[in-house]
Amino acid sequence: MPAWLFVIVAYFAGSLPIGLLIARWWKGIDIRDHGSGNIGSTNVFRVVGKTAGIVVFVLDVLKGLWAPLVAAKLGYGPWWQVGSGLAAVLGHNFSPFLGFKGGKGIAASLGVLLGISWKVGIAAWILWGILVAATGYVSVGSIAASASLPIFTWIFYADNGLAPRLSFATAAGLFSIYRHRANIERLRNGTENRFRQDKKES
Repeated sequence: MPAWLFVIVAYFAGSLPIGLLIARWWKGIDIRDHGSGNIGSTNVFRVVGKTAGIVVFVLDVLKGLWAPLVAAKLGYGPWWQVGSGLAAVLGHNFSPFLGFKGGKGIAASLGVLLGISWKVGIAAWILWGILVAATGYVSVGSIAASASLPIFTWIFYADNGLAPRLSFATAAGLFSIYRHRANIERLRNGTENRFRQDKKES
């Protein structure tokens, strides 16, 4: 399979709306009509339940993880591995099955990072967990973890294939922060919902 065709396959695989499908199967609802309306694991966690949210999170991570791993297995170079991972994230965020709407790409991006820069993925995940536990805001953890990606990439991979890794970290980080712009505005206004206190997505 040509590398460019694999990137297209990665996009469509990433576009599968796991959160929507799990919520519909688990509780018979359209998750877009509940909570924040987001199809991601946080909204599913709050609206449908803890187990469903964890399932969505794991599957969304896998949507990002498989693409660079399979690309490497097929012998595609680092840039194609990164490109396929980015395509999977874009598919998640702009799914043709949802009118080119979707999630915010945090779990899918984590999956890609675990595939191409696992040290960065683990470090960002730990930072996310610490900040969510400390503040109660999933959005704070997600935004901070996204901003940290280029920094962690530079720290861990400065002498080991930095360019493609840093390109993904920068693009994924900036894009994720952009997707959280409504959360940032609510944080500024003091109206953002805490993860621990209610059933609405932050």
